[in-house]
Amino acid sequence: MKDYIEERAIDIANYIIENNATVRQTAKQFGISKSTVHKDVTERLMQINPALAGEARKVLDVNKSERHIRGGMATKEKYLHQHVSQNHMSV
Repeated sequence: MKDYIEERAIDIANYIIENNATVRQTAKQFGISKSTVHKDVTERLMQINPALAGEARKVLDVNKSERHIRGGMATKEKYLHQHVSQNHMSV
């Protein structure tokens, strides 16, 4: 494996752990795809540093289990703002 890929996998795991970050947030931060983040943490990092991979995986598993809640909250916020905007238009 190339050195820069190994470094990236370690950096990604540390970012996830320190920031309690989601795959999407991490991908955006590093300018890579979500699938690359996932592959770095679940496959590549397991070969380099299994303990670090396990810690990052714990954070990602918690985030995944809470994903539906965050999605519901975002949808609720979206429709609340739309409702408020429509009320201001009709006044």
